Amino acid sequence: MEITVQSSKAVKPAYGGGDTPAAAVVPLTVFDLISFDDYMFSIHAFHPPSPDNAALEEGLARALAEYREWAGRLCADPASGRRWILLNDAGVRFVEATADATLDSVMPLQPTPEVQRLHPSADGAEELMLVQVTRFACGSLVVGHTMHHAVGDGFAISQFLVAWGQATRGVPIDPVPVHDRTSCFVPRDPPRIEFEHRGAEFMAPREKKKENVRSNDGDAGKDDDKVVIQQVRFTREFISELKSRASAGMPRPYSTTQCLAAHLWRCMTKARGLDGGQATSVHLAVNGRARMSPPRVPVGYTGNVVLWAHPTTTAGELLADPLGRATQLIRGEVARVDDAYFRSFIDFASSGAVEEEGLVPASGDPEALGPNVAVYCLLRIPFYDMDFGGGRQFFYTPGYYPAEGVVYILPPSPLGDGSVEAHVSLFSRAVETFKGCCFSMEQPEVVLQ
Repeated sequence: MEITVQSSKAVKPAYGGGDTPAAAVVPLTVFDLISFDDYMFSIHAFHPPSPDNAALEEGLARALAEYREWAGRLCADPASGRRWILLNDAGVRFVEATADATLDSVMPLQPTPEVQRLHPSADGAEELMLVQVTRFACGSLVVGHTMHHAVGDGFAISQFLVAWGQATRGVPIDPVPVHDRTSCFVPRDPPRIEFEHRGAEFMAPREKKKENVRSNDGDAGKDDDKVVIQQVRFTREFISELKSRASAGMPRPYSTTQCLAAHLWRCMTKARGLDGGQATSVHLAVNGRARMSPPRVPVGYTGNVVLWAHPTTTAGELLADPLGRATQLIRGEVARVDDAYFRSFIDFASSGAVEEEGLVPASGDPEALGPNVAVYCLLRIPFYDMDFGGGRQFFYTPGYYPAEGVVYILPPSPLGDGSVEAHVSLFSRAVETFKGCCFSMEQPEVVLQ
């Protein structure tokens, strides 16, 4: 498959003949500041017919008029160093490309380096959003996006993409975006810091070790140290049996997310061959939109509202105990990240302790995973609602992100067959063992080293 870039331009907000808003700055919230200081990538595929590129560009400009953040730039307060979003309407990068193959001939798109050609590179980018529209020989359309995590989390990003489709179709944007990044996250007076946030959301800075236990380079090192992404699909029947086994004897069954996270945590721990006494955690993103009240975070909020739960045990106990034990750990720790925890975090992050102690976001730690697993569950994020006028997308995948220990649980397929797909990043040396237990209901064999 040969992809040829035809053009690359900046697209700025189109305000429809009204007054152009003045430039302004939006300080990043405490949630924005602890998010990953990096870009997120996704790819969306559509069957023909679809609007031409000019219509997509016009729709993007109209959507940006409602979502100025994405057309701005990150900057910092010269006095405090605190980061802002500068609303200067500098625009997003819009890349037009063509492919010499039919889309069916390369489907399903695999999580390999090749898919990076379907979304713009973030290398050296100043833009907070870059998009690429690639036309295939059959008339199919693939839209790839590169969007900065400091501006919004996965839910906020999906809402903008849905709004782009609505603007292209000429229908009202729904939900209406809410840009107020302060009123929902005001610290209490006096503050009530009821939980320990050092070591959870924040950590003391440290020098990066020469021998890093986590590799983000899928092509570096020895062959068995290469990171590969395993694409696995769990059928409706497998998930049903998994939930039944995990929930046996429980008054309330565990969710699909809880059961899959527990199962993959155990399989990855087995595949890594960890020492039985080694502590291991599964890091799970917790969306504060449904947990904080009052005031509740508005549905259309455009920023980040995510904290993390960190269920922890030893590798030996994780594998020796039944699946239900790991699932119970996950449910309990996720439940602990409630409104009180979110409010405590806001109070701590706003107290001045972070600046006084020189703490840094734990999400930026290059050794944050090690023996651990990070699970990004996208099951409830409405990426499949994106529609430019020719119908909803038929395929979605995150971009290629070969960070060992990272798991993406993808949104349900629009086919409606009840299956769920996951992308699992592992060192190549662990792949065969992982495959051996991933689709098995048997208790993993415990090997203590």
